[in-house]
Amino acid sequence: MALSALALCTRALLKIGAQPIASLDEGTAEAEVAANLYAGTRDALLSSHPWSFATGQACLPRLAARPTADFAYAYQLPADFLRALSAGVPDSGRGLTFRLLEDRLHCNAQQVVLSYIFRPVEGAFPAFFAAALTARLAAEFCIPLTENTGRAQLLLAQAEQELRSARRTDSQQATPRAFEDFPLITARG
Repeated sequence: MALSALALCTRALLKIGAQPIASLDEGTAEAEVAANLYAGTRDALLSSHPWSFATGQACLPRLAARPTADFAYAYQLPADFLRALSAGVPDSGRGLTFRLLEDRLHCNAQQVVLSYIFRPVEGAFPAFFAAALTARLAAEFCIPLTENTGRAQLLLAQAEQELRSARRTDSQQATPRAFEDFPLITARG
């Protein structure tokens, strides 16, 4: 089965012993719970860690309207934006002081490169993230569908373990960042 919102929700429903669904809008209690809880749970999990598969950089378009106070320029955030990681100039993706207001980034630089978490399509989710999301969805679906709080707590604990494992796996996919501008290192010469 291709990875999709429906497939992820069906996996979660099966974990709690509920009936699988054929569509998120089929009218059953399972479909209604899945349709209402899926997007928020997915976005919260994506935003919780700088996942390598959901991290991107973009040169932001500057807006004509200037900010009211504090900064000189405003930039439009990308449509798939979930969370900012850093902002910098074109040759460095970090180092700028900025503030997010509504759907805009405010700063004093004339050009901005934003490093951010975006919302990828479900087909781009690696297996470790799909497992963590499925576990979290099962925990979220449990109380509305089974009214069993003890089971929901167990599922939530399992989801937290899956999330820790997924974060660890994802963090091993890049060279660890070195300390920069750390006062103790600078003092040693």
